[in-house]
Amino acid sequence: MKRYRLKHHLKIQMKNVKSDQATKKSHRRKEILSWVWAIALVLILRQFFVQAFVIPSESMKPTLKIHDRLLANKIIYKIRQPQRWEVIIFKYPEDPKKYFVKRLVGLPGESLLIKDGHVYIDGKIMEQPRNIPIPLYYYCEGASSYGINKEVKIPENAYYALGDNSINSRDSRYWGFIPSKNLVGKALFIYWPPWRMGIIR
Repeated sequence: MKRYRLKHHLKIQMKNVKSDQATKKSHRRKEILSWVWAIALVLILRQFFVQAFVIPSESMKPTLKIHDRLLANKIIYKIRQPQRWEVIIFKYPEDPKKYFVKRLVGLPGESLLIKDGHVYIDGKIMEQPRNIPIPLYYYCEGASSYGINKEVKIPENAYYALGDNSINSRDSRYWGFIPSKNLVGKALFIYWPPWRMGIIR
C-alpha cells in the first residue's frame, strides 16, 4: 500500500514537472513571437512610414543642430505635393547614398532668384510664414551659381532647397535642383536629445 502511494505521488510530481515545462515553453514561444512581430512592425514602419535620421552638420542651424535625432514622415509626399518652407529629407543629387536635410524654397516650374538675402519667385519676394520662428537670410556670394543674382528656372518634377544656416550650407545654390524621385520625406519631430524635443517648423 505504501509503495502504491509512493508511486502515485511520484507520478503526480512528474506530471506537475512536465506541466511546468510545457507552460514555460509556451511562454517562451509567446515571447519570441511578440518580439518577431515587434521587429516586423518596426521594419514595416521604417520602410514605408517613418524613418529616423541624425543631423551631421550645421547647415540647418538653429532649426536643427549637430547630433539632433529626428523622425521623418516618408509617406506624406506620396499622398500630396511638397509645400514651400517645409523641411525636407532627400537623397543628395550628386551622391544618392547620402541624405540631406534642407528647407524647400522653390517648386517645379517656378523662376527663382536670390537677391539681398531674399528669395524671389516669379519676380515676387517671398515672405517667410509666421510659424517659422527664426528670420531666414540667404547669402548670394561665393562660388554658388544657381539662382544667385540671375534668375533660374526650376525644371518640372524638381525642387530647390536651402539651408537655414545659409552661410554654412551647401545647397541648391551650389549643386542645383532636387529631382522629385529623390525626395524621402518631411522632417517631423526632434526626439533626441530630450531638451531639444519638438515639432520641426
